[in-house]
Amino acid sequence: MIITGKSSLRLLHVFLLVVLAYLNPALALSSSGVGDAKTIRCTERERQALLEFKEGVMDDFGSLSSWGTTEEEEDLNDCCNWKGVQCSNHNTTSYVTMVDLSYRALGGGLRGKISSSLLELHHLRYLDLSGNGLYGEIPRQFSNLSNLRHLDLGFNDMLSSENLEWLSCLSLLSHLDLSMVELSKATGWVHSMNNLPLLKELHLSRCSLPDISPPSSFRFNSSVSLSILDLSSNSLSNSIFNWLFNVSSSLAYIDLGGNELKGSIPNAFGGMGSLTNLSLYGNQLDSLPKSFANSSHLQSLDLSGNNLTEELHEFLQKLSGAENSLQRLALDRNRLRGPLPDFTRFSLLRELYLCKNLLSGPFPKNIGNLPSLYYLSLFRNQITGSFPDLSAFPSLEYLLLQNNQLNGTIDRSIGQLHKLQYFSCAFNSLKDTISEARFSNLSNLWYLDLCSNALTLNFSSDWVPPFQLGAIKLASCKLGPHFPKWLRTQNKFFVLDISSNGIKGNIPSWFWDLSPGLNYLNLSHNQINGLLPDLSLRFKLYPGIDLSYNLLTGPIPLVPPTVVSLNLSKNKFVGSLSFLCALAEEWLIYLDLSNNQLLGELPYCLSQFKKLTIISLSYNNLFGEIPLSIGSLQQIRTLNLRNNNLTGEVPFSLQRCMMLSTIDLSGNRFTGIVPTWLGTHLTSLIVLILRSNEFKGSIPQQICHLHHIQILDFSQNHLSGNIPPCFSNFSALVESKNSDATTSFDYRAYFDGPYDDGTYVANAFVQWKGEEQEYSKNLGLLKTIDLSSNRLSGNIPDQVWSLAGLHSLNLSRNTLTGKIIQEIGRMKMLESLDLSANRLSGEIPGSLAHLNFLSVLNLSSNNLSGKIPISTQLQSFNASAYSSNPKLCGVPLPNKCPGEEETTESPNTARAKDKNIQEDDDSSITQGFYLTMGLGFFFGFWGVFGTIIINSQSRHGFFMFLNHITDWIYVTIALNWARLQRRL
Repeated sequence: MIITGKSSLRLLHVFLLVVLAYLNPALALSSSGVGDAKTIRCTERERQALLEFKEGVMDDFGSLSSWGTTEEEEDLNDCCNWKGVQCSNHNTTSYVTMVDLSYRALGGGLRGKISSSLLELHHLRYLDLSGNGLYGEIPRQFSNLSNLRHLDLGFNDMLSSENLEWLSCLSLLSHLDLSMVELSKATGWVHSMNNLPLLKELHLSRCSLPDISPPSSFRFNSSVSLSILDLSSNSLSNSIFNWLFNVSSSLAYIDLGGNELKGSIPNAFGGMGSLTNLSLYGNQLDSLPKSFANSSHLQSLDLSGNNLTEELHEFLQKLSGAENSLQRLALDRNRLRGPLPDFTRFSLLRELYLCKNLLSGPFPKNIGNLPSLYYLSLFRNQITGSFPDLSAFPSLEYLLLQNNQLNGTIDRSIGQLHKLQYFSCAFNSLKDTISEARFSNLSNLWYLDLCSNALTLNFSSDWVPPFQLGAIKLASCKLGPHFPKWLRTQNKFFVLDISSNGIKGNIPSWFWDLSPGLNYLNLSHNQINGLLPDLSLRFKLYPGIDLSYNLLTGPIPLVPPTVVSLNLSKNKFVGSLSFLCALAEEWLIYLDLSNNQLLGELPYCLSQFKKLTIISLSYNNLFGEIPLSIGSLQQIRTLNLRNNNLTGEVPFSLQRCMMLSTIDLSGNRFTGIVPTWLGTHLTSLIVLILRSNEFKGSIPQQICHLHHIQILDFSQNHLSGNIPPCFSNFSALVESKNSDATTSFDYRAYFDGPYDDGTYVANAFVQWKGEEQEYSKNLGLLKTIDLSSNRLSGNIPDQVWSLAGLHSLNLSRNTLTGKIIQEIGRMKMLESLDLSANRLSGEIPGSLAHLNFLSVLNLSSNNLSGKIPISTQLQSFNASAYSSNPKLCGVPLPNKCPGEEETTESPNTARAKDKNIQEDDDSSITQGFYLTMGLGFFFGFWGVFGTIIINSQSRHGFFMFLNHITDWIYVTIALNWARLQRRL
């Protein structure tokens, strides 16, 4: 038999495939037609099993279109030719050995349940269904796939398994990934892992794993194979360490981030000779053991988001063993202290994350020569001094220095960082004039953030930057007064923030056609005027727009239908709100159109914005009633309709908006009673302002269910009846400590791309110390009750005086009767008290003199009697605070109380008496007096200081006494200063 050269090559090819299949099952392919496709056929049983799987899932992207079903499509009829399927090649019969239907491999996701038909693939060695939308229980019959080496079901939607006993039969597994599979009931998961002796990679991230049993209840099965272990984002406690340090002697990668680990990091980690990557982020660990000095192979250490508190240089000393290996160090979101040390010894360092700590002091002159460092994050610390010299970091690509205390100019070495892509030094105290020369070599720059510094950008009008920026954030820099022309060269930016830049005039027409990918635009706090064009087609999907605090006029134009945040407040827009009805239903989160000249009714289509969180329409000319449809906004947290002409009753449907924390309906013409459901349903309320409306009836008892309320204002209405005797239920007002409640909310400013969260700070006009003042950032710190200018009657309930945390109480201009009781002295934080223009009687309680913070007091126009209690504070108020109380007497009122002596000495008699006293005093000062005084000073001075000089123990005690006095003075001043700031 003569074998031709071509036949020999074919035989050699087949031989090599057989050898490869034996050596590595994952390479046993032949699915793509290696050799003659017509001689390679999967079995009909396996073909039908795969088709049954296909029938059980939704293939939205057509990823399984190559899985044919007809005899005519011969190539598609062979499952070994199907996408994601690979087969072995043994003679003429092929078996499916690999199924990779991951999102990554298909380029699209599958939805549905995992069909048990896959159990017919008895020769299957590799199964990957990760990243899809599969749900339901994992079939326990997977235990029949005894040839599996690789199983990945991770990152699906809602897969679950009540136990993992079925894994025990898959003893050949080397790779297992069940990330995001619900395993909260799989109490024996540790035992199942111990039965996989060949396991090399184990990924059980975000599985809701139950904490492991006590060590005595499970056996250890130490493995030499397991090298990668990911148990991140579960609720595991320190008991996991007992298993971890016995499960394998060759662990190289460990991820226990996002668990509930506490205390010191165990010493055993330092003894893991193979360890290269350790991630313990997002726990409650507080110290690193000295044993880490032995970690000579450690390449990555992530301890971010823990409770580390030591000095940074002391922490780094414990990593001395990793000086020649460490490439990534993440210590962000801790409380590390001290100055930045020299990092020179970590010469291979590529990524350094130190943001959100308590690092202080200036940049050291020798921070280290780190030629490989490409990521440096130091933002949100307390670093001071001048901008650092960056020439030691030639490979730097990401530099984050924002939110520190840097001053001076931006060092010119920034221009040497040719690879720099991301640069932020926002929110510092830098002061510089920057020309285009500073950026002339930064051709890779993509993200530029210089916000909130005192920087002037002196760019020539014809400058063409060497870069194309994606994010341009220059808020509070000086670019104006003209619109920057160099922006015409930038056509790829998705974020543009040039707010507070002193820009005046119209927006040039060329601006709106610059970047088709514009996702967020902030031109606020300028003096831009004119009309806006149609904006509906000027932005990418899901944009954010902030044009507030300008001089824009005309009707509000059409905006992008998928807008996420829209702030057009503090302009001169006119017209109605009808443009809102052209928006898509799902995306609007933040809407602020306040302080304009808008007219008309609230549109019924507000109900379509199911994600709307913030509505501010105050200071317009809106009229009509609040539509019932507002009850559909169940995500809303702030509703501000202040100062319009709205009428009618507050719609009962609003009770469904149970996430509301701030409601301001003041300055309208609302009628009806104060709804009882405000207290029973909207229990998250912090601010409730109904001032200056036409509400009538009594204050409902149910209002006392508002345990978090801090600002309650029902003033200037027609309310009658008694004050409910349940105000002691206002928990936030009873507690004298500062509240953790906040009236500022983070929101997504825009979607689809690298995004920034916006922060909305609720504002309100509050009657404070007799004047109406606007509060925003400090609104959540105020604690006030204002029921003034109503028709309330009866006694002031005793429970009112129990509000120890209240800062301001105004019950003036009612018809309240009874007495001011002694318990008013419990209101230790009270700064303003107005009970004027009522019918209160009796004496002023002496405990009122104990309110040390009281700075505004008005008890006038009542029927109070007796003597005003004597105290420095009460006598410091003007007499008008006590006026129109005919039976009241004592300082500062001019009328004296009965029994007080009055002296009527003439001026001449008084002068003569003073002269005699002075002469008597002078006659006592004789020569002997001066001699005695001199001797007393001599012996007194040297008696004390001589002892201090001679006796070291006395000297030490004296200076300790001085130190104590100094500390006492410092603490007293600091406390009083803090109180003064809080009052301001």
